[in-house]
Order: sequence, then structure tokens, then C-alpha cells
Amino acid sequence: MSDEAQRTVRKAVIPVAGLGTRFLPATKATPKEMLPVVDKPAIQYVIEEAVDAGLQDVLMITGRNKRPLEDHFDRVDGLEAALAQKGDDKKLAAVRHPSELADIHYVRQGDPKGLGHAVLKGRQHVGNEPFAVLLGDDLIDERSPILPKMIEVAEKTGGSVVALMEVPPEAIHLYGCAAVETTSDDEVVKITDLVEKPATEDAPSNLAIIGRYVLAPEIFDVLETTKPGRGNEIQLTDALQELAGDNEGHGVYGVVFKGARYDTGDKLDYLKAVVQIACDREDLGDDLKSWLRDFVPTLD
Repeated sequence: MSDEAQRTVRKAVIPVAGLGTRFLPATKATPKEMLPVVDKPAIQYVIEEAVDAGLQDVLMITGRNKRPLEDHFDRVDGLEAALAQKGDDKKLAAVRHPSELADIHYVRQGDPKGLGHAVLKGRQHVGNEPFAVLLGDDLIDERSPILPKMIEVAEKTGGSVVALMEVPPEAIHLYGCAAVETTSDDEVVKITDLVEKPATEDAPSNLAIIGRYVLAPEIFDVLETTKPGRGNEIQLTDALQELAGDNEGHGVYGVVFKGARYDTGDKLDYLKAVVQIACDREDLGDDLKSWLRDFVPTLD
């Protein structure tokens, strides 16, 4: 493989093996990634984001009871035939769209040993290339994409890149946190240290890692030897911390995200995401906002 091919980001890895316990009982038989955000499952937004950034080769790291994910991105001949017979071209296009998005592959994680372990399961598929990792709990508004900038930085530096977002200091314990140095690009920082979910008083900054990464293939060798960390899981943050401290490597960078992000990680944030996205829809927004204006004053 040529040096140019090695620098080009072509593949995306999407870990979807989590049990979704915060959404029980809804996720007893339905993967949390298939919960609808208005009228599309959350995972479809994530794959559409990857495709919009030029990543047509997608690997999902799945687990047990995740078969509906595969079914959603497959053809459904009977349903398509019924819609075609009715002449419902709009719904037919919506049904076919997921199966035409990208070249999607699947591998099972097996034991749930953490995000780092899930990423490591993609090694054989990714090979010796940089690749993106997208987490399904974070939905990025298509009007303010971050992946293209991250890919640009990764291809320019040869290093790994994480998405960072400023959060209130009292919330930093919920995230991985970065210590950084400025660069000549106002959107980009050089990461010098990473801490997984630090106490507020121990946090090196208020820059939190959100669920987008572009990783150099060297991450796989590091993950192979990364010991379980917080939660007794193999943490991707710990492996990135090692790369950040390697003076002989290409380093780890952060792109500071200032756009719109929707968190679907817990029930309240999920509901907020559904309302926000629905309000921005041309077919729903005006009617929903009108109803909300009438409804909100009735609240105590």
C-alpha cells in the first residue's frame, strides 16, 4: 500500500454492541440505536454523517440482539413491492435509502469489554489505514459537520484526531477531558494529556471528548496492550493518552466543535434531541413549534 493510500481516510467504524440499559424496557428486544429520532432510527443519522464525509465503507461492531440493525440496512422486497404497487414513491424511496447508503459490514464484539475493545475488533477490516469512529449517542447536525475538518487534520498530520467541545466545568466529570496546546489553526489544538471522567477539581480543561474520532492505525498496537481502566473496561481514552505522550509518533489533535450536537445518551437528552430535530424539519417544524408555544405556558 502506498503512503498516499495510508493517509487517506476511507473507512468508518461504528460501535453498536451496547446493551442500552438506560432505555429499558424499550431496549429489551430493540437495539437502542434503532430507537426513532422523529422517523429515522438514530443509527441512520450516524451513517448518513459518515457518508456525507466521504466514508463509504462502514463497519458496525455489533453484539447479541442487534440483528434489527442489519435488517434496517438491507432490502425488504415484500414491503418495497407493496409500496410500488400502491404508487407511493415517497415512502418507497425512504425504505430503499438505508440499503443504498454505503458498503456496510458487521462483526460481533463478543465480550463487552469497553469502547477500546470494540474499536480493536475492527482491526482486520481496517488494516493499516487511518479510520473514523462514530458513536451513536452523539448526533451531529448536518448543517455543522465536524468529520471533514477532522479528516483534513488527520491526513495533514498523520496523527489521531478527536472531537472536543466546551462544557460547563461542573459537567466535565461525565466526559473524557483533554489538556491541550494551541496551534496555528484556531479550530485545532494539540492534545498533551487525556483523562477519562475526571473529578471537577482534577480536570485539566473544560474541553470534553465527544463521540467522533479519526484514528491512526497505530492505535491498534496500543489497544492490544492497554489494560482495563475505569469501569474495568479497555478505554479508548487510555490508548489515545499513550499516543499523545509518544514524542516519536505523529501525536493526537483535537478539533473544537462549536456546532449543533444532539445527545441521545439518556432519556431526557433523547427527548430533547427528538424535539429539536423535529422543530427543524420543514414538514413538522412550524406545526410543532406552534403547539409548543401553546403548551409551554400551561406548565407549572
